[in-house]
Formats: sequence, C-alpha cells, structure tokens
Amino acid sequence: MSHIPVSLQLWSVRDHIKTDFAATVAALARFGYQGVETAGYGNLDAAGAAAAIKSAGLKVSGMHVGIDALRASPNTVIADALLLGSQDVIVPWFPKALLATSAACAALGEELAAHGRRLAAHGIRLHYHNHDFELAKIEGRTVFERILDAAPPAHLLCQADVYWVKVGGDDPASFIRRQGRRIRLVHLKDEKELGTGPVDFPSVFAAIDSIGGVDWQVIEVEKYNHDPLESARLSLEQLKKWGRA
Repeated sequence: MSHIPVSLQLWSVRDHIKTDFAATVAALARFGYQGVETAGYGNLDAAGAAAAIKSAGLKVSGMHVGIDALRASPNTVIADALLLGSQDVIVPWFPKALLATSAACAALGEELAAHGRRLAAHGIRLHYHNHDFELAKIEGRTVFERILDAAPPAHLLCQADVYWVKVGGDDPASFIRRQGRRIRLVHLKDEKELGTGPVDFPSVFAAIDSIGGVDWQVIEVEKYNHDPLESARLSLEQLKKWGRA
C-alpha cells in the first residue's frame, strides 16, 4: 500500500456539492478518501466548507483557484487557504489562445512567480496544472516548460495531470521524472473512472515513487460511466486494488 494519501478533486462531483457540499464530503470520507481538493465551495462559503470538511474528518490537499482571483483578490485567496488549512493553491487553467508565443508563456511564468512569492510569505505553495495544449512545442520547448522556465521552483510548482499529459502526446511517467521534485501533487485521471482509459498507471506509480516528495495523489473524474459520486468511489476502489490507497 502506498504511503501517499489520496484526495478527490471536487470538480469531479461538482453537481453534488452545488446541492449539498457537507453531505458530499461526508460520503467521500465514508468511501475512504483522506482529503479533498477544492474547486469552489458549492452551496457553502469558505467557512462553511472548512467546517464540513473538518466534520467529515478530511483534510484539504489543495485549492484550485483561477488566475483572475489571484489577480483581483489575493488576500481572499490567502485567507481561504489559511482557513481551510491548505498549504497548496493551484492555478487550474489559462486560455490556450494567450499562450501562443514563447514571450507569452514567459510572461505567465513571471506573473505566477510573483503570485507564488506573495503566497510563500504565508507558507502557501503555488502550482500550475497542465492540460494537453501545454504539451505543444514552441521553438523546441513545450508551452509548459516555457512557463516553468520563467519561474523559480520555490515560487511555482507543477501539478501533473497524467491523463492530459498522455492526451498531449507525452509519456506521463517520463514527464513526472523530468519535473522531479517540482511535483508535489499528482492528478490521477483516466478517460473516465481510473483504469478505464489509456494511462499506464503502474509506470506512473513507479515514477511517483522514484522522485519522492509527492504529498498527495489526487483523483479526478471528468467523464463518467456512473453517477459522479459512484465514479469517485469506483476510482478509489481501483486505486486500492493497485495498492496505492
């Protein structure tokens, strides 16, 4: 069994948390999840979400926060992270059209580094989460590499999404090894529930173990064969079968 705890990215059950955040996280705890990665607070505010997560016996493995929130309300982001007990804030997405040149990628990296420095003063780490389009190359370097090149690891980490790496044409295990200890959070995602798609998870787990330093394995399900909560449960059960939970 892996020693790395497992959380669920709550975007996976977004319709459930809109209706009843507290009941949803309580169900995840019953399934055996140890934490959640937030993507908003559903029908609650930050304080209510923090109380519900604590009541369920879960931890917050990280917070997905849009770049607009970091630009407009950095103090709110910091306050929410401290309230939720999260040491990790993740920028989940940036428009593909605004990353068409090496200069644009570098500008985003520099901006993220500035946000990362502000968060670091409060003990919070900033990460950038990849999709497939960041694996496209510009002048011999991928978009993702050019973003990271412009930011020191102390102020910008990499949240690797293994499914999007695969879809983007790279090998997830090789990607993880190249980024090394810049990766502290890994998104375990497949076509639908874990084990239903193209990702070679045994090689991913070997790469995670080889780099050391990964703090959370974060399951995410975005397409479903079942109700989203059941998909979350089945994905965790598959991870248990693999000896990773």
